[in-house]
Amino acid sequence: MSEREKFHFAPELSIGRAGNGQKLERILSDSEASDTSHINMAVDLAGITFKNPVVVASGTFGFGREYGQFFDLSQLGGICCKGLTLHRREGNPSPRIAETPMGILNSVGLQNPGVDAFIKHELPFLRQYDVKIIANISGNTPEEYGVMCEKLSEAGVDMIEVNISCPNVKAGGLAYGTRPELAAEVTQVAKYHSKVPVMVKLSPNVTDITEIARAVADAGADALSLINTLRGMRIDVNTCRPILKMNTGGLSGPAVLPVAVRMVWEVASAVKLPILGMGGVSSGEDAAQLMLAGASAAAVGTALFADPYAPLKVRDGLASIAAKQGLAAVSQLTGGVKPW
Repeated sequence: MSEREKFHFAPELSIGRAGNGQKLERILSDSEASDTSHINMAVDLAGITFKNPVVVASGTFGFGREYGQFFDLSQLGGICCKGLTLHRREGNPSPRIAETPMGILNSVGLQNPGVDAFIKHELPFLRQYDVKIIANISGNTPEEYGVMCEKLSEAGVDMIEVNISCPNVKAGGLAYGTRPELAAEVTQVAKYHSKVPVMVKLSPNVTDITEIARAVADAGADALSLINTLRGMRIDVNTCRPILKMNTGGLSGPAVLPVAVRMVWEVASAVKLPILGMGGVSSGEDAAQLMLAGASAAAVGTALFADPYAPLKVRDGLASIAAKQGLAAVSQLTGGVKPW
């Protein structure tokens, strides 16, 4: 089985067919849909125009230097950079990445050079390309989020993605994303200090994700991204020790796609904010599911480790799906699901 096959289970279950086996409306023949040059690929996310709806997810693309050796980064809609903290972090001890069926577990621990080093050394490199730059940030206190938002928006990033899955040291280690009031507090601080749109990244490790979504929407968020990784664990049965040194980690990859689609649909039904959907995307069909559920754009993450060209294949796959549906623009997929 190829890596591509490993990362896309049941390819025959495409969005081109409804659940009862009947084709969706306005399906064109393969020959009619082969030309995608007429498809408008641009999408709007919180007032920012992306040339296409494919973004690379934070933590899987670094700062673009390595993947820039494979293709022109200007072909992407956006780059969501590796998560930044106020100061340099070395990350967690190894082993901190482990394979799982249809995905990976990771507990990298936000290893990064710090926001100032990013602005000085990495942002100028990224600005060589015609692509939207999204800075992802994590903080231990609301004040740290504020400082980073100020620095990054003044440095000229296009958008800031606020990771609320990290612990709040003032609240006894509770993750911001697990409590509506904590999520709202961080959002308010980020908005106050940012000159660019603020997108809040929601954690799936909650009882009701719409409760958190409503809280950050009311606090002024410009957009939402979801889902972050699911908490998981693997144990070596020979040593009886967890495979990851930190015991648990975040699960990502194709296995989480159905959870991501469900949560995007729920959040899109609950709030009127644009959504960057992510979680298990490795094909155009996967991204189209997230867009049909309500996302304006889709991020590719873990699939990059199996295929560095995955984002470009997702982009082309979305164009083909839009053409086959007889659409003029890929943005017309957004919210197009027809629930039973």
